[in-house]
Amino acid sequence: MSRFRTLRAGVFLPPFHPNDEDPLLCMERDFQLMQWLDMHNYAEAWIGEHHSGGYEIYGQPELFIATAAERTRHIRLGTGVISLPYHHPFMVADRIVQLDYQTRGRAMFGFGPGLLPSDAMMLGIDPETQRDRMADAIDIIARLLDGEIITQKSEWYEMREARLHLRPYSKPRPHLAIASAVTPYGGNLAGKYDLGMLCVMAGSPNGYDALDYNWQLASSAAAAQGRVMDRANYRIMAPFHIAATREEAIENVRAGFEKWQLYSYSVNPEGGAAIGMPSIDEINAGGRGAIGTPDDALRVLENYWEKTGGFGCILMLAHDWADWEATKRSYELFARYVLPRFEERSAWRSQSMDWMRANREAFSARRKAASASAVARHFAAEEAAKTRDAAK
Repeated sequence: MSRFRTLRAGVFLPPFHPNDEDPLLCMERDFQLMQWLDMHNYAEAWIGEHHSGGYEIYGQPELFIATAAERTRHIRLGTGVISLPYHHPFMVADRIVQLDYQTRGRAMFGFGPGLLPSDAMMLGIDPETQRDRMADAIDIIARLLDGEIITQKSEWYEMREARLHLRPYSKPRPHLAIASAVTPYGGNLAGKYDLGMLCVMAGSPNGYDALDYNWQLASSAAAAQGRVMDRANYRIMAPFHIAATREEAIENVRAGFEKWQLYSYSVNPEGGAAIGMPSIDEINAGGRGAIGTPDDALRVLENYWEKTGGFGCILMLAHDWADWEATKRSYELFARYVLPRFEERSAWRSQSMDWMRANREAFSARRKAASASAVARHFAAEEAAKTRDAAK
């Protein structure tokens, strides 16, 4: 039996919304995007947490997910990510279980240390402590979800006989994942705690180069726990915008990309280059993203597949660079023409058509002969009836 590749499609919604647009309407459009993705068979969407800068406007992605789940039917919705050093770990675990029930198991929970240094500065958190706090919080959350009673104290939280009073709706627990960028933290923790991986920097040169190493780290850490990492939970994030021609795609995003670049330089002196998006032309030239046609997008998927040896989900960066109609069309083109070709979903259809075409002369001759035979039998039956009537 032939073996086909399996790949899901989803989006990673930071979100990026220009600060000259009404935030209420930006939020409403994000909910409409979730419905559009659900309608076009996207498997999942991950929503970010940020607290400064004015562009990435969701401070608690769980609130967005609670509403989006009510407006969709199939798509799974994840936190991308909960910045764990900003929250008491018990409260995070409690919210996870509640949202697991409210979404009937469609919610997923990604964790990270916190991306924007401005967020940490406002909260008085030393960036040097963020990754260690994240690791500590993941350990506590995993134990609470397993039903453990915890008494524990650190410089940033305290728990006394803390236990969850609701068992998770999902068994044995909801899907948990961790942001994996360039550092080894994400891979190590993914393997140790059986987490999916959100490779959010795969579109940058350093993040791309680290994909193999971080997966190997995760696999080694999982093996030490007697487990095997599941590539279905290995996710790659990359920038895409698809149109009928590359020229059209570039023109669609040009103005929005320039607005986004102003924001990216507010976050980092390197601007978009820090995450592998210095310019539209360089996104295309690097082969780690596609502002172009379905064929361009397909080549990017092939590149990532060859690099990783296989992964479970491509997460398209929801960048909000194009207008709404062009954005919807991009996601539709990807769902209609890119992913099915990558997975060879229509291979049997094509093979059936090829077989039919190869035999069309013989099949048509048989059909014509059968038609002629039917006509001949009809008239023969009429003549026989006339003969019987005449003999009466």
